[in-house]
Amino acid sequence: MSEPVSERTRDPEQQALEARVRSYVGLEEGPPFTCPDAVNEPMIRHWCEAMGDALPVYVDAERAKESVHGGIVAPPAMLQVWEMRGYAMHDPKLLAPNRQRELHGVFDAAGYTGVVATDTEQEYRRYLRPGDRVTAQTRIEAISEQKTTALGTGYFIVTRTRFTDQRGEEVGSVSFRVLKFRPKVPAAGAQEHTAGAQERTAGAQERA
Repeated sequence: MSEPVSERTRDPEQQALEARVRSYVGLEEGPPFTCPDAVNEPMIRHWCEAMGDALPVYVDAERAKESVHGGIVAPPAMLQVWEMRGYAMHDPKLLAPNRQRELHGVFDAAGYTGVVATDTEQEYRRYLRPGDRVTAQTRIEAISEQKTTALGTGYFIVTRTRFTDQRGEEVGSVSFRVLKFRPKVPAAGAQEHTAGAQERTAGAQERA
């Protein structure tokens, strides 16, 4: 449960931050990204094996031919898989700069260094088939008012990625929301309690 921060508690520095971050709303993250691989059966098979999904229209070419699809199709939930950037995703410094990372940097500089994904919504327009070429375009859709949450005070950021095929037709979209927050600092009493507990634990381990 989150609560909005009262207007009276907003100082000029916070207002300046909010004006700056809101200038990103409505902007594209960067240029459209054409996924490096066409939709293909090996990746479909690997994903299905990992997810434990053995539906014949995904993994059995002969049975898929007899279905309403007339051949292999990709599971709709794989939509975002096609735009995954590979190994570089483990370290943002290896990825090309874009407006979403720039926005997160603005929040980081203001002390909102925590980030947690909160929810996602996906929409599918049609099944993807082997050979389809997918292009993804991400837009920064919204930034909330400042909220106070159990994790700390912060802002919710919503992005929407639109996926199109080789004909430019939309095949689906993904909305993703994260919370950028200022981590709570433990109270002095809590820190002392933790330190005392650690000392008692260490003492017990030495006696053992």
